[in-house]
Amino acid sequence: MKGRFYVVGTGPGDPELLTIKAVRILRESDIIAIPVSGTDFSGTYYEEEKETAVREELLERCAAWKIVRQAVPELEKKAKLYLSMPMMKQKDILRNIHDEDAKAAAGWLEKGKTIAFITLGDPSVYSTGMYLHHRIKEWGFDTVMVPGVPSFCAAAARIDMEIAKNREEIHIIPASYGVKESLSLPGTKILMKAGKKLPDVKEEVRSRGMEICMVENCGMEQERIYRSAEEIPDEASYYSLLIVKEEE
Repeated sequence: MKGRFYVVGTGPGDPELLTIKAVRILRESDIIAIPVSGTDFSGTYYEEEKETAVREELLERCAAWKIVRQAVPELEKKAKLYLSMPMMKQKDILRNIHDEDAKAAAGWLEKGKTIAFITLGDPSVYSTGMYLHHRIKEWGFDTVMVPGVPSFCAAAARIDMEIAKNREEIHIIPASYGVKESLSLPGTKILMKAGKKLPDVKEEVRSRGMEICMVENCGMEQERIYRSAEEIPDEASYYSLLIVKEEE
């Protein structure tokens, strides 16, 4: 009997936001799939094939792992499959890497193992795990998405702000690709993955007289909250989310 592939949303950072269902799936799965960031890592392998020091270094690169290990400490002893998930925009390179990742996971699914791929936030929102999910599903395996608390909902709660009311629209925007046209959309704008675009975003927001707040590393130890364009730095971590509203 073939195994099942889960993509498990871990929420944005606070381990208390991990859902009861996510905890159950993680405990029941045979293997935890660990997405490893960084372009210097390539290939996939099973935990037992590498030394402890190497495994610990790879785990440190995975933000989702830092969340689940606090909520479900027994996962430390569970088997793990490390998968290369570099943050880059070269589609051809990424396609090949994701193909290899999916093949590595499929090998264990063929043996009847259940795999839980952990991913920040919710699997349906800019999740790397979905690249594998689609491939594995096409190959005939059973796949399941386990929802998690989206980062923008957690960030809004953290700064005590409603994202939208009445008939207001909500727009979720990948800020790393430019936001000038997107900021003209009506309603609330959620800017994700701003990164190096922060100075451009701040300047555009100032010129339009809009309100902006940013939560960096929401729910994590390094969390920072900024409530105006003047407070927001020109550089911030990858896990920075901005909420932009029209002035009331």
